[in-house]
Amino acid sequence: MDLRKIKTLIDLVQESGIAELEVKEGEESVRISRFPTGGMAHQVMLPPMGMQGGGYAPAPSAPAAAAPASAEPAAVAKTSGYTVKSPMVGTFYRTPSPGAKAFVEVGQTVKVGQVLCIIEAMKMLNQIECDKNGVISAILAENEKPVEFDQPLFVIDPA
Repeated sequence: MDLRKIKTLIDLVQESGIAELEVKEGEESVRISRFPTGGMAHQVMLPPMGMQGGGYAPAPSAPAAAAPASAEPAAVAKTSGYTVKSPMVGTFYRTPSPGAKAFVEVGQTVKVGQVLCIIEAMKMLNQIECDKNGVISAILAENEKPVEFDQPLFVIDPA
């Protein structure tokens, strides 16, 4: 793979906002990541559409799977804690799979490195980790709804 192709791929990653890109051409492959190893977002491949067995593959939503979200936009003005913001555009998920228990709840103590949520972007599941110790005082995004880059997701008060 020549340098011009790699430069084009780097530009694509930067402009699109995706966290990681891997391209294979025959025997050659290149992986470009915006996060250093051990960074804030970890990615998991989704199964191809139509495959059974988990993940957030596109499917009709079941009313029983909808967890009550405690998204109160007014809570942002009332709290003065640390705000965790979305590192990318995508779909916000509070649970690891439909019907599973949420990663975190309001009032829960969290530690650095603990998974707070998943953001799906371009068929990739990105685990968003906590980068401050504290207590979740607000969850500002609604489960299975789109989020924007830099959108507030959680408020964490010091423990």
